[in-house]
Amino acid sequence: MRGFSSMGLALALCLVTASPWLTAQEAQPPAAQPQPAPEPVKPEVVETTKPMTVPAAVDPNSYKLGPDDVVFVRVWREPDLSGTVAVRPDGKITLPLINEIQASGLTPVQLGAEVTKALSKFVNNPQVMVAVQAVRSKRYYMSGEILRAGAYPLASPTTVFEALTMAGGFHEFANKKKITIIRGGKRFRFNWNQVVKGKNLEQNILLESGDQVIVP
Repeated sequence: MRGFSSMGLALALCLVTASPWLTAQEAQPPAAQPQPAPEPVKPEVVETTKPMTVPAAVDPNSYKLGPDDVVFVRVWREPDLSGTVAVRPDGKITLPLINEIQASGLTPVQLGAEVTKALSKFVNNPQVMVAVQAVRSKRYYMSGEILRAGAYPLASPTTVFEALTMAGGFHEFANKKKITIIRGGKRFRFNWNQVVKGKNLEQNILLESGDQVIVP
């Protein structure tokens, strides 16, 4: 009995000793499994519209159309009769139904009235709008020590000072006191420094089509 009791006691001690270890193992939470990386979010593609043609900044009541000018003729609710056309060298434009019509020498408002009159033979109460899309018949030219030399549309009344400003200003060694405007056989002088100070403003003349502004 004594031998049996010793063996039983040893077995009991082993069970008691092992029990906390087993319990701790069982109590441990399972190891966290690695989560898959989230898929990158694709940026939303937004469709952009094509840039619209911006009409030239002209006064439709005073600007006189000329050859090579581009106009948009819109007939209300008549898309087949509307469209963009260029003034031909002979001063005329071609439109559906009415064929040729004189445009050169007319303002956009006057041309609209003429188109309305001509279309009245084919369309009941036509409503016509004419807008200038590009000025090509009237230009002035900038050259010399100016940042942006080249031809500029004369879409509205423009002074020498305004033209020089729109051309971006001068190069470093430009002689701003001896600017010349050539108009056919005539020569005009322009002193930028004086005009900036408000002196001799009569030299700040309005440019005409074909004028050349030269900055030495």
